[in-house]
Amino acid sequence: MRNSSRKQVQNRSINTRLHTLEKKFAELLGAGKKEDAAKALQGVVSALDKAAKTGTVPKARASRKKSRLTLQFNRASQPAAAAAK
Repeated sequence: MRNSSRKQVQNRSINTRLHTLEKKFAELLGAGKKEDAAKALQGVVSALDKAAKTGTVPKARASRKKSRLTLQFNRASQPAAAAAK
């Protein structure tokens, strides 16, 4: 197997895992399970850091995704009265 094919398989596996983790986080957040969503967010952030470290995902993209996911979590965690201000 050529190096490029081997790397493609590995990168696809990592990207699929990232997508699955992000979807799981979004489902938990939408369902209002804040504690489970917090744990899922930690998992997504960790996976993004590892993917960026190995070069599977560009560091800027990983940073942007982590920031946006954290913002989503923080907005959902705020009480409804504070969000209405």
